[in-house]
Amino acid sequence: DTGAVAFLTKKQPKTFKVKVVTMDAEMEFSCEVKWKGKDLFDLVCRTVGLRETWFFGLRYTVKDTYAWLKQEKRVLDQEVPKDSPITFHFLAKFFPEKVEEELVQEITQHLFFLQVKKQILDEEIFCSPEASVLLASYAVQAKYGDYDPNFHKPGFLAQDELLPKRVLMQYQMTADMWEEKITAWYAEHRGIARDEAEMEYLKIAQDLEMYGVSYFAITQNKRDTDLLLGVDAQGLHIYNPNNKLNPNKSFPWSGIRNISYSEKEFTIKPLDKKKDVFKFYSSQLRVNKLILQLCIGNHDLFMRRRKVDSIEVQQMKAQAKEEKARKKMERQILAREKQMREEAERAKEEMERRLFQLQDEARLANEALLRSEETADLLAEKAQIAEEEAKLLAHKAAEAEQDRQRLEVTAMKTKEEKRLMEQKMREAEQLAVKLVEQSERRLKEADHLKQDLTEAKDAERRAKQKLLEITKTTYPVVMHLIAAYSAPPAPPEAADFSYDSASSRLDFKDSDMKRLSMEIERERLEYMEKSKHLQDQLKELKSEIESLKLEEQQQQQASMYSLPAEARGYK
Repeated sequence: DTGAVAFLTKKQPKTFKVKVVTMDAEMEFSCEVKWKGKDLFDLVCRTVGLRETWFFGLRYTVKDTYAWLKQEKRVLDQEVPKDSPITFHFLAKFFPEKVEEELVQEITQHLFFLQVKKQILDEEIFCSPEASVLLASYAVQAKYGDYDPNFHKPGFLAQDELLPKRVLMQYQMTADMWEEKITAWYAEHRGIARDEAEMEYLKIAQDLEMYGVSYFAITQNKRDTDLLLGVDAQGLHIYNPNNKLNPNKSFPWSGIRNISYSEKEFTIKPLDKKKDVFKFYSSQLRVNKLILQLCIGNHDLFMRRRKVDSIEVQQMKAQAKEEKARKKMERQILAREKQMREEAERAKEEMERRLFQLQDEARLANEALLRSEETADLLAEKAQIAEEEAKLLAHKAAEAEQDRQRLEVTAMKTKEEKRLMEQKMREAEQLAVKLVEQSERRLKEADHLKQDLTEAKDAERRAKQKLLEITKTTYPVVMHLIAAYSAPPAPPEAADFSYDSASSRLDFKDSDMKRLSMEIERERLEYMEKSKHLQDQLKELKSEIESLKLEEQQQQQASMYSLPAEARGYK
């Protein structure tokens, strides 16, 4: 039997596996069977580097609720899961009243920050949309450091969970719009270190109504009136089930004389005996034990805060102060080094830019030198050509001056000829007027002569009639008259026609009449010929004047455009 017992003892395992999940890591330990809860808890705290152990605990899940690992009891003797490894969550069990005064270590602040942020994102702590955006901006500052628009491009927060789903669903806004609002606040936090950003986050979160409160379902006075019990660092609070923000009644730790627990009944006795005792009921034994643990632990911390810090806490605070000062100094040194490095980089970039600029200038100067050397001969050749052109232009200018003087003389002659032609034209016009007047006068005289001729012919006709009458009486006289009449008639003004009825004597010269008519016709023909000749002369004179004017204009234009540009303004 003894051998069998020894064999069984050897077969029993001496260790068991444990997995501890913190807010940012997972750890596995091999624990001895005899270890108590305190042994495992201390191992985790040493591994994490945590000295403010009184806020934390190892929580595990049991059936439909959770429990905290007890310190003075063996691990395997508690209702821990039977899995291998056994999973525990290292979490804050108690919350400080003022995070900035009570949380000393940076690791403590960091673990609280991660846990509170998760509770807000999981909506275990109610947070308004405005506060959510501000908290998110501090979380981004803690994760990414100072905002850099060259590095933190739009979309850099796409994979980060920063806001509660309730807030995202409350507004009709896209992820880009939320990112823009968060980034606007994030850009204002420049220069804040990670631990400072996490502390600013906690300082805002600790003012939220549900921060650090553990809620439990209870009933009052066995009447099944559903209520909620809230336990936190300040005391106990009673809520309606649908309102976790505003308690109906509160019992601060400073006003509680005693809390008693008997089976399912809790009794809160106020310090003021005049106030009524408050009783409530919880149906689950595990929940009742958990409530009692939280009440005792929060009350102990409440009393501890109101006492002088222990030597350990004083040392921790002094070390933390020195550490913060050292880190601050390091950050300042790093900031100066960063600034100096940035300035050096800027100076380097400026020098490189200047070097490239000087290289470009040197290259351009060399190219310009080559071009200048190439163009020197060309310039010399151009100078020679220019000199020859200058001589040619001077020669042309002299010729142009001579042409100008000749044109001036020609213009003067043209003006004089024009004046003479105009004078001749005026004289010809006056002569034409006189000839017209003479023509009209001659026409009138011709008309008078024709009229006289007509009258003479009438007189001749009458004379012939009279002669016939006379011949009837005297033949010789008729013969004499016929012989006399056979001559051409004279013009009326040259004829001498008389008739004496008493002597029957007739003197008529017909030849003078014919001669007069011929002279009139000849003069008329000569006049018409002279008039035509005069009209032709007038037309010829006008044509000459017009041609002279046209020639003068062409000479003026030719004098302007036939000369080179240099000679036109040359005097």
